[in-house]
Amino acid sequence: MTTISVRVTDTLAGELDNVAREAERPKSFIIQKAIEAYLEDYADLQIALDRLRDTSDAVVSGKDMRKSLGL
Repeated sequence: MTTISVRVTDTLAGELDNVAREAERPKSFIIQKAIEAYLEDYADLQIALDRLRDTSDAVVSGKDMRKSLGL
């Protein structure tokens, strides 16, 4: 494991304290889970942007999608 130091606002530190207390987990656990979730979302965003920019990737209309799903 690696230790990383960050500076946050007093407000954010207070919110982190509250979440950690309510979850009965250490602040480091809450921070790690938040970073993991952010990185997963960021990776999904990058994939979506790459597909959006790929002109060879076919675009399917909502109507066609519903039809293919039998809706």
